[in-house]
Amino acid sequence: MGKLGNLGARLHHGEVGYDFVKNRKLWYGISILITITAIVGLAVRGLHMGIEFQGGAVFTTPKNVSASVSQAEGYAEEASGHDAIVQKLGDGSLRIQIAGTDTGASDQIKQQLSKDLDVPAEKINADLVGPSWGDQIADKAWQGLGIFMVLVVIYLAIAFEWRMALAAFVALIHDITITVGIYALVGFEVTPGTVIGLLTILGYSLYDTVVVFDSLKEQTRDITKQTRWTYGEIANRSINSTLVRSVNTTVVALLPVGGLLFIGGGVLGAGMLNDISLSLFVGLAAGAYSSIFIATPLVADLKEAEPQMKALKKRVLAKRAQAAAKGEPAQSADDGEPYADEEPDDAAAAVVGPRNQTASRGRGRGRPSGKRR
Repeated sequence: MGKLGNLGARLHHGEVGYDFVKNRKLWYGISILITITAIVGLAVRGLHMGIEFQGGAVFTTPKNVSASVSQAEGYAEEASGHDAIVQKLGDGSLRIQIAGTDTGASDQIKQQLSKDLDVPAEKINADLVGPSWGDQIADKAWQGLGIFMVLVVIYLAIAFEWRMALAAFVALIHDITITVGIYALVGFEVTPGTVIGLLTILGYSLYDTVVVFDSLKEQTRDITKQTRWTYGEIANRSINSTLVRSVNTTVVALLPVGGLLFIGGGVLGAGMLNDISLSLFVGLAAGAYSSIFIATPLVADLKEAEPQMKALKKRVLAKRAQAAAKGEPAQSADDGEPYADEEPDDAAAAVVGPRNQTASRGRGRGRPSGKRR
């Protein structure tokens, strides 16, 4: 087994770990700072909406036009009086997008482009896009997002509990806000592909969060019947036990998306890939971050506000203080062994998991094993 596999096994069994829950205020602060930056960027720069949402015209020239992309962009802006986006396609033709033009103006723009580019007007293909089509896409996207959020909250409230549903909802809003804010700051064009990417990352973010929640639910069963760990400590063990899995799935998902974004969109100049690849790349990274640093620590905060969990924490700390007063080794949150003077029970074993071998050792202490040599 490789080093990463050994680390994953040690994290899963609680032999090593990082205290994510204890440092949750740091993660909250970082998330708030990033979210505020995204909101400010969205408010100041706004989103660069594509032609599908604004309406306009798309002109496609024949192959091997002599003008460069920058020259064609200047010609188009001069002819229309609007900003233009020009892309060079693989066959050498140019795709010129001009937003905010109507049917009457498009014919005039086409004639002017024909003169500037030295191309017959009949060989320039013109497609008109009305803003109503983009409005329909936006409305359907908002409806889909709203239905998705409602179903997610209902499902998590039934499968787990309302606190986990609330934490997952906050994490999803966190991911969407950061992704949209990055779009505003970078200035990429928002197209229907962007909407598809945003809806896609919601499912991934939820999947990663549910994996941690499922482990947490299993380990906190009958938690009040033991006095070895607080809810926050068990929540931290759940994060660590699924940490390598989350990192692996995130890296595997980011590699092909990063190829689309940096190689396809950057090196090869396939600008149409940018709209969906950027939303996927940022959303996948934000989803992995929120499931580890936001959702589970937030659940721990909500649960430890309950009277039962407060009482449990008080008993755990009192037990540790008692053990320290007797000179016994103090128990840490990552230690799977119980206190020396604590009699393990079935409920505690359910929380501890497969590492709890104390019961069998306690029953055999001071007595022969019965084996014959």
